[in-house]
Amino acid sequence: MANRTDPDARSVHGTNPQNLVEKILRMKIYSSMYWKEHCFALTAESLVDKAVDLKYVGGTFGGQRAPTQFMCLMLKLLQLQPEKEIIVEFIKNEDYKYVRILGAFYLRLVGRPLEVYQYLEPLYNDYRKVRLRNADGNFALTHMDEIIDQMLYSEYLFDVAMPRIPNRVTMERLSLLEPRISVLEDDFDEDMLEAEAGNAAAAAREKDRDKERERDRDRERGRDRDRDRERHRPRDREREHDRDRDRRDADRDRGRDRDRERERDGDRKRRREEDDRGGRKERKDGDGISVEETNAMRIKLGMKPLK
Repeated sequence: MANRTDPDARSVHGTNPQNLVEKILRMKIYSSMYWKEHCFALTAESLVDKAVDLKYVGGTFGGQRAPTQFMCLMLKLLQLQPEKEIIVEFIKNEDYKYVRILGAFYLRLVGRPLEVYQYLEPLYNDYRKVRLRNADGNFALTHMDEIIDQMLYSEYLFDVAMPRIPNRVTMERLSLLEPRISVLEDDFDEDMLEAEAGNAAAAAREKDRDKERERDRDRERGRDRDRDRERHRPRDREREHDRDRDRRDADRDRGRDRDRERERDGDRKRRREEDDRGGRKERKDGDGISVEETNAMRIKLGMKPLK
């Protein structure tokens, strides 16, 4: 009789509530010493005292896969099927974290999808550490919000297959749930603002660095030009000196050419003048008649020749 479901209990998901726990695990629980010693004749009220004494959560552990006390009390809740108000009080209890996990796990197994999301999602804000007994029997630390997330989205938890529920996105599309607002949203907004401010500051610093690099490049180019000018200045001075020398030589050559031209002009002028004087003398000499010619003319005229 101790292993039978309460006659007043209703079927859950179309089956006996105890069938939500696999038969092998149920048999292990029925044969465990904790079940026989502490879960016999428990009621919903007396079960609270046992839940308060829980020190860890888990499914089965060790080579024999012995059930934990947590799973024994969970099966007892499925047998008793307490009122919903009692389970809600389990979930709202903030003093005993393992009582809260026990109530949340029970509601996840038997509750409707809308109830599951409404009562379990607020527990995301509970970050307390929880002791978890692994399958090898060792203990590990986890957190309340991690366990709640596994209840909502994992297929197996504590060696129990989770009843399927619609995804939250589907519930929102059907207008059965409002979008969940995390209490960390303000922190995220602040972090986002800080990140944006940090990005803006980093961009400003990068811009300043770019300007500084550009100024450095300009200074380097200026130094290169100065070095080039310094390097080419002796060569430029030499070229300028050569140009000045060439100009002086050209001026001197032009002066010499002008002097030669003046000399040639003077020579030509003197030659012309000499030619002119020679021509006039010849003409004067040609105008006079020689003595012989004069005597010949006098003889022809019957006159005495000149002596």
